[in-house]
Amino acid sequence: MQETYLYDPSLLLKLDFHRTPATFKPFISAANPGEPWMKVRPLKDTDYDRGFLQLLSQLTHVGNVNRTQFLTRFSQMKASGDYFVTVIEDTRKNEIIGAASLVIERKFIHNCSVRGRLEDVVVNDTYRGKQLGKLIVVTVSLLAEELGCYKMSLDCKDKLIKFYESLGYVLIPGNSNSMTIRYDEGTPLKRNATSASSSSSTGAGGDSCQTNSQFYNFFSPFCY
Repeated sequence: MQETYLYDPSLLLKLDFHRTPATFKPFISAANPGEPWMKVRPLKDTDYDRGFLQLLSQLTHVGNVNRTQFLTRFSQMKASGDYFVTVIEDTRKNEIIGAASLVIERKFIHNCSVRGRLEDVVVNDTYRGKQLGKLIVVTVSLLAEELGCYKMSLDCKDKLIKFYESLGYVLIPGNSNSMTIRYDEGTPLKRNATSASSSSSTGAGGDSCQTNSQFYNFFSPFCY
């Protein structure tokens, strides 16, 4: 069966992991993830059968997404050219064990530049201790720089702030709130309510009001 990548996998080979402030012990990268049976790559249209949606369900509610829905959404993402869902596969089991998404926003500001957002970061709990959380986040963060993003942002839970700070993200003084309107739950009146947090609430891809972080200028020459 012919498989289709969401984006060009050769982009991942261009990433310089020596540029990240993250510390890997031992050193690993997208090209050399630390185990011969691990592979970092773009999402494929066949990953429906490799447990990709089941992995996402460890992060948040996914719903009953069938194969047709998955392939339709995959095709839409690929056609837009603005979605870079990246996964880690355990090739021994033919199973997706880690994932993160880079979503590109096209702007008029900054000379019609582009901004990156980090979304839906998740690693299978049974693979802890292999630095896979760091690996997948740094991979998509460096990818944002490679694609010319002037900054990279995320939302995360409070308990994850230190983790993301160790990877180069910073809380912006006076601009570290995230506000949300939910349209998928509650009554119409409740759906119009906005929740905000003056401190932090981070967890990339989380469901409630969360804290914005900005990627260090170190990673993008367009940040200022």
